[in-house]
Amino acid sequence: MIGTWTRLDAMARAAAVAPDRAAAVALVERAHRAGELSALRQRVSRLSLRNAEAAAMRIAVIAVSCGWCGLDPQAPAAREVADEAFLDLWAAVAHRIDHDQFVALPTLALHNWVPERKPRRHIPIDQLARTEVLVPIVRWAPEGQPLSRLDRLMLAATRLEAHGIWLFRLAETLAGRSPDDSSTPTALRRLVRVQHALRAQLLAEATDLTAAPATPQQRAVLGALAEQGALEPPVLQAAEAVLGIGGRRMGEGRRQLLRRHLPAQHRAWLSAMDRHCAPVRTLAHRGGPDAAVYREAQESLIALRRTYTALVQAAARPTTAPLTAAA
Repeated sequence: MIGTWTRLDAMARAAAVAPDRAAAVALVERAHRAGELSALRQRVSRLSLRNAEAAAMRIAVIAVSCGWCGLDPQAPAAREVADEAFLDLWAAVAHRIDHDQFVALPTLALHNWVPERKPRRHIPIDQLARTEVLVPIVRWAPEGQPLSRLDRLMLAATRLEAHGIWLFRLAETLAGRSPDDSSTPTALRRLVRVQHALRAQLLAEATDLTAAPATPQQRAVLGALAEQGALEPPVLQAAEAVLGIGGRRMGEGRRQLLRRHLPAQHRAWLSAMDRHCAPVRTLAHRGGPDAAVYREAQESLIALRRTYTALVQAAARPTTAPLTAAA
């Protein structure tokens, strides 16, 4: 970020490595007294959408570092808890990107990790994540020190989303397909392979994550996000929209609660998948080889979700033993 916005970047970096919430809050209050937050608020309307999303990532870092991630910045009660000028800036950026609930994993992870070097040509996102070294814009560990467990978890989520692009494509392939269509079981088998690959990727990430350092403040951040249901990877939500597991397990209200952290366009896409993949989900009540493939896809998704949950738990409650394939 450039110009006045470099101050928001510096605040986010300082808040991420603050020893506790009180220290992070003190950073925000000092910026308020210096008039920096009001100056930024006045410039929000001039931001391009891309730069507004970059600002949102930094605001999300500050909000969770201060313990404010569960607040509605426009609610009167929030002003009794959080800094008023920061809430005004938060609300203005939320309005600019048309996304009120952006303080969550998708914003914190997907807008934070970038290639270390800029590729000279266009590279598909999954290949980019596989071939390029990704580095964080804002680190949860001090410069010069190893990445923390929270950094590693966010990196794992970013790579999961990048490699999960094939899952999104398969979801659109299955949308509107009849369960008796000969291409349906083929697409489901590919879905199984993608989900197995994503699970293997998470297991590989686990070794680095469990060996990384952690602090009580980082675990508090992770716990606050988990409490808000704000650690749900978009790629898992897409798979559940296709296979219907989430609707039965969580109920419609709970599923929509998890989706509130995604941009409106993404939420609309998931709702469309709920409807358009309904014919494929009737395989759950049938017999035969096609139904067996559908059930295998469901089982592979359950295993993927459990592995992701184990990774989150390893980040929140450090263990000496790495995550195993049996997790």
